Amino acid sequence: MSAAMKVILCHEPAPAQWGEQAGLSFQHDEARVHLSDTDDTVRRAQQAGRRLDAMGIKNVSLEGDAWALETRWAFAQGFYNAKGGQQLDWGTLSEDEQAELNARNTACGWVREMINGTPEDVYPAALATEAGKFIQGLAPDQVSYRTYSGEQLKDLGYVGIYEVGRGSVRSPTLLELDFNPTGDPDAPVAVALVGKGITFDSGGYSIKSSDGMAVMKSDMGGAATVTGALALAIQRGLDKRVKLFLCCAENLVSGNAYKLGDILTYKNGVTVEILNTDAEGRLVLADGLLAASDTGAAYILDAATLTGAAKMALGRDYHAVFSFNDELAGEVLRAAREEYEKAWPLPLEPFHVGQLSSAFADMANVHSGEGMAGASTAAAFLSRFVPDGGSSWVHMDLSASYQKNGSDLWAPGGKGHGVRTIAAWLARVGDQA
Repeated sequence: MSAAMKVILCHEPAPAQWGEQAGLSFQHDEARVHLSDTDDTVRRAQQAGRRLDAMGIKNVSLEGDAWALETRWAFAQGFYNAKGGQQLDWGTLSEDEQAELNARNTACGWVREMINGTPEDVYPAALATEAGKFIQGLAPDQVSYRTYSGEQLKDLGYVGIYEVGRGSVRSPTLLELDFNPTGDPDAPVAVALVGKGITFDSGGYSIKSSDGMAVMKSDMGGAATVTGALALAIQRGLDKRVKLFLCCAENLVSGNAYKLGDILTYKNGVTVEILNTDAEGRLVLADGLLAASDTGAAYILDAATLTGAAKMALGRDYHAVFSFNDELAGEVLRAAREEYEKAWPLPLEPFHVGQLSSAFADMANVHSGEGMAGASTAAAFLSRFVPDGGSSWVHMDLSASYQKNGSDLWAPGGKGHGVRTIAAWLARVGDQA
């Protein structure tokens, strides 16, 4: 094993030979991250980690008194690479700092592992089972879960997950997990989390291009993110009951796949005409939202890599947040700011529901017509499957959960972005329930 390179944060400018306003310089076995008074120190620390990994440096130690909890974590996010092999010594930490960094590592590491896994390994039943085992392993006496697969889903009326997944030989699966630290089986459910778990998305008969399909192992990012968020919240001491629903399926082309023109009838009686089989995420989430509603949860949050429209609006830096309840959306946005993550509100109005018109069903699964907002109409579709007009529901379109190409902050692949936001929101909204 090679000796660790020392990495030091400092406020002195880099020596002139490293270039004007250089952020990184080297001497012997030491790298210095140079900060100015105007720098975003967290961002600069993450950029330094990314640059060192890109240079092939795999063993580092964070040295000196200038490192804080957030700069250490940011550096680690930049230093991460999906191929592995990194060795990182956090440096001197307090007991609380060590516990928090360990909790983040456990939660976000699992999320990245799942998102970066191959669709051959991370298939619907595997994702559901791994998520259940992961959360139960953190609190064995407080967690129970079960899965429903294949024809079971049809029999139980979970038509969206069943129809989207029936084109694959690997059965679609719904995970229902109960975290109940109260010990009271009749305790109220404070929050229900719902995640889109499309473990591979070909687009179905509305087939994607090869370039668009190449990264579709990441289409289960919503399921991974809400699972990771619950994991982090549990490790931080969450004391309210939470239910987790993962809607897992492969969206493939076959003689048994669902087709354009099909009409789905959901458990709440809403009928949906399929006009695009590549708009499958909302179809599976509808089942999860109905299941979440049945728990009587005070609040519901769903997370999904749902639309290309959200990425067009926000790129891969921000998650999009939608709610009919501005105060509830504001709590998610505030949690993101406090956790050094990025989220941004996009519009959701009742008229967006009317833009999903169908001549044959209550609504279509995509909007029709020019000039309509794809991310907003997707959120509007989901609003038909939550109680009380969506007043206690928030939807996150996870534009920033996966990095298709590397950037100055992130290596390609899963990021774990959003885990901290939802975990912090869980703790806060749970206290209000």
